[in-house]
Amino acid sequence: MPSPILYNGHRLSRQEVVESPSEGHGAPFCLMKKQTIREIDVAGKRVLVRVDFNVPLDKATGKVKSDQRLLAVLPTIQYLAHQKAKVILCSHLGRPGGKVIEELRLAPVAQRLSELLGRQVLHVRDCVGEEAEQGVAQLREGEALLLENLRFHPGEEANEAHFAKSLANLADIFVNDAFSVSHRAHASTVGITRYLPAVAGFLMEKELEYLGRVLAVPAHPFAVLIGGAKVGDKIGLLEKISQKVDVLLVGGGMANTFLKAQGWQVGSSRVEEDKLDFAQRLLKEVSDNRGQLLLPSDVVVATRPDSAEGKTIKLGEVPLGWQILDIGPQTIKQFAKKLKQCRLILWNGPMGVFEQPAFARGTWSLAEVLAGLKATTIVCGGETAAALERLGLTSQMSFVSMGGGASLRFLEGATLPGVAALLER
Repeated sequence: MPSPILYNGHRLSRQEVVESPSEGHGAPFCLMKKQTIREIDVAGKRVLVRVDFNVPLDKATGKVKSDQRLLAVLPTIQYLAHQKAKVILCSHLGRPGGKVIEELRLAPVAQRLSELLGRQVLHVRDCVGEEAEQGVAQLREGEALLLENLRFHPGEEANEAHFAKSLANLADIFVNDAFSVSHRAHASTVGITRYLPAVAGFLMEKELEYLGRVLAVPAHPFAVLIGGAKVGDKIGLLEKISQKVDVLLVGGGMANTFLKAQGWQVGSSRVEEDKLDFAQRLLKEVSDNRGQLLLPSDVVVATRPDSAEGKTIKLGEVPLGWQILDIGPQTIKQFAKKLKQCRLILWNGPMGVFEQPAFARGTWSLAEVLAGLKATTIVCGGETAAALERLGLTSQMSFVSMGGGASLRFLEGATLPGVAALLER
């Protein structure tokens, strides 16, 4: 019996899948200026769908370890199949550098996708050329085929015209459902759109709707919970939201830089010395815009990130040779209290070294807080999404972005080449 179809953690009925999976599962308003697969006739057409199946594989078995990226695009695949399109899927896996690496073939992905769909997804061992052409020629309406790893060819990342045209020759219509790679001008995101009409899939639509809300019309009170290792990676995002946010809650390694900018001793914790001026300026900007920027008031420390145990101490008492590796219980309570007052929350980055049990409490606790709120909760960033998946809380969030670096670029206000190339409404 086919597995239930999940979309961003929500269980979908067959009717919801084949009709319009974005209706009734999020997207309370429309920012979409791009055409989607609803607006074109795909019946009998060869439809090439760029997906992101860059999934982790088990080294021992070669099998897919996480279904999250596969589940996210099932509504698009199911819709196209129900509309009697010939569905051609293309993706990258890993970083093969333009050459064939056997361990990075997509056959295990095709097998797992077949299991999730409840019917076979065909697979060919190249993404262009004779074998790919023969595979597409044998496709019947409603069937799906997964091409081989795009990045086995150097022309993919180089956005080489000949490679893009070879991909385009396989299809009549192009669908981009890989927001996560749309900040890259590659052949399968940009080059191909010179040869085929290009529209958005349902996952792309969701990404643009939810992340667009943060930029365009955020509901207030609006909170941003931000963590991760480095301030430098998120300067653009912090600058963009500083004028919109009601409360900015900073944890993770990046909090060390803000704490030192305020004069606190952080022991041997990693600090971005060249970002201290930015941290001071951001503190002032948020305050000038009548917002709040909250930093940890207590922390969990140890001598090494791989320590089995940590010690909770008050801010200002971090001894030399010790590192801040998580937020403390008092900070968790303070952050939770603020988050419960908000209508819209954007979360990017863990609160500590959550891979280690001794330093996971901050991330786990706030994830559970968000899961229990009625607010719109938008989560972006690979580590944050992984934390939610481990806890089984993905479905409790309004939206978990698959975007990674693309999410940050979009939230910074940058134009994403793969999105810009899609047809306008």
